[in-house]
Amino acid sequence: MKKEGLLNNENGFFKFAFVTALIVFAMYAGLQFGMPFYRYSTLKTDATELARISVGDLEKTRAQIAERAEELKLPITEKDIEVVREGKLVRVRASWSETVDMLGLYQKKIVFNLDIKE
Repeated sequence: MKKEGLLNNENGFFKFAFVTALIVFAMYAGLQFGMPFYRYSTLKTDATELARISVGDLEKTRAQIAERAEELKLPITEKDIEVVREGKLVRVRASWSETVDMLGLYQKKIVFNLDIKE
């Protein structure tokens, strides 16, 4: 009985190529959908910290959050960010959307709403 290799076997090569292509596409889709949620999570964490340590200058806090959003390449500007004081708490609100494009065949619009009260 002769042992056939993975690439020399007619069925083995196509199975290997199909599984490899499937894994590569899954990784690509994970990165395409994962990055917007990573950026949202990062901005939310940073905005929470900035709201927590803001002493009294709300404009400075807004500018810092806008700067962080720009570093993360988010489609929001300083005027899109609302920072207000509610009693002893600081509230930060912002909203934006991103469109994920999968090889030009599938587009999904994801809406993010940031609402923090610290």
